[in-house]
Amino acid sequence: MMQRDLTRGNVAYSLIVFSLPMILGNILQQCYNIADTLIVSYALGPDALAAVGSSFTLMTFIISIILGLSIGSGTLFSIRFGQRDEDGLKDSVAAAFFLIAILTIIITSLSYLIINFLESFLSVPKTIWPLMKSYLIFIYLGIPAIFLYNFFSSFLRALGESKTPLYFLALSTILNIILDITFVLFLKLGVIGAATATIISQYLAGLGIMLYSFKYSKLLKGAIGIKRVKKSVLKNLFSFSLLTCLQQSVMNLGILLVQGLINSFGAVIMASYAIAVKIDAFAYMPSQEFGNAFSTFIAQNSGAKKSDRIKKGIKVAFSISTIYCLLMALILNLLSSNLMSIFVSDSTIINEGVRYLRIEGSFYIGIGYLFLLYGLFRALSKPGISLLLTIISLGTRVVLAYILSSFIGVVGIWVSIVIGWFLADLTGILIYLLNRYLRMNK
Repeated sequence: MMQRDLTRGNVAYSLIVFSLPMILGNILQQCYNIADTLIVSYALGPDALAAVGSSFTLMTFIISIILGLSIGSGTLFSIRFGQRDEDGLKDSVAAAFFLIAILTIIITSLSYLIINFLESFLSVPKTIWPLMKSYLIFIYLGIPAIFLYNFFSSFLRALGESKTPLYFLALSTILNIILDITFVLFLKLGVIGAATATIISQYLAGLGIMLYSFKYSKLLKGAIGIKRVKKSVLKNLFSFSLLTCLQQSVMNLGILLVQGLINSFGAVIMASYAIAVKIDAFAYMPSQEFGNAFSTFIAQNSGAKKSDRIKKGIKVAFSISTIYCLLMALILNLLSSNLMSIFVSDSTIINEGVRYLRIEGSFYIGIGYLFLLYGLFRALSKPGISLLLTIISLGTRVVLAYILSSFIGVVGIWVSIVIGWFLADLTGILIYLLNRYLRMNK
């Protein structure tokens, strides 16, 4: 297994080389999402597309606790790795694995218990709900696989190994697309076929990366055992990861609440958003993965107490993010209509999607900086600030979305998202500069 020590070498080179497999993995995931949307749209129609699109937003919220704990745990693993504390790393891995595994079982059970409540909570139209419910009943079965993939990916990335998660994600994506075509287009299994294809692919990635990690990681051997789960380590893990978990949950709850508002505008808006958000994610999600890579870089160097390298990393990361976000903004403004036309021919759906993409895309620099700030404060053992920024961003988004949409329609929802990004950015930058000033004047 190839490990990368991010506390040494050229800063820009280290960040780019480490982040590229993560970004490529994200692009693969978005390619699958787009392929899934294309297949569902053309084979099953706009109602099925709206059902699957809304389910995607809901699933993102449901698994946010798992993702948050995996991200928070991964940051702690990175710090222990930077400190060269092998025993501390093993204890942290054991505690994190059993904690997240238990929560995964609870989350999966609760998801089934509350399924009938979702129709009214998300304002799902009566024509859409039967399809959405059928899809959810099957897609929930993949939650344990999501835990396995994200936990072991976080572990490997904490050690500087970002390529292996990419390989398993690539295999999963290819299989997913093949099964989607088989189950939906040829076997005519509808939304259940789409869900089944996703579940099988998720377990390939989750079980595969788990078996790989146990076979090739010397650090992992003997690390996961109930005897290694210590109360003091669990307490440390809770204090470190709980806020990251809350951050993910708050972020996705806000998105879910906005999804409910979008659903209230009817099937056309739901369908246009389901397509546009896939294109949107394809464009800006590389910034999120770069922010996660940046967080690992900062965490390793924080553990190694290399403050000068941290400062240089911050400058390099923000420069790279600025260039990328401006490029994506230009591309989306020029090609949004063409991209929407790939998925659907209905001009009303296309126009609504184009409006969303041009508003969001023009201001990607806001979310690019926000991902870096999340990663920075998390890696500096200040996840509470990342949570605060999320509350500001999502709180603004939800409140303004409901207010503005009552005056200017659905475009008010799109504008509120951008305003939330920049308010959170401003807050995060001011907090960082204030902390830096206070440290300098001690």
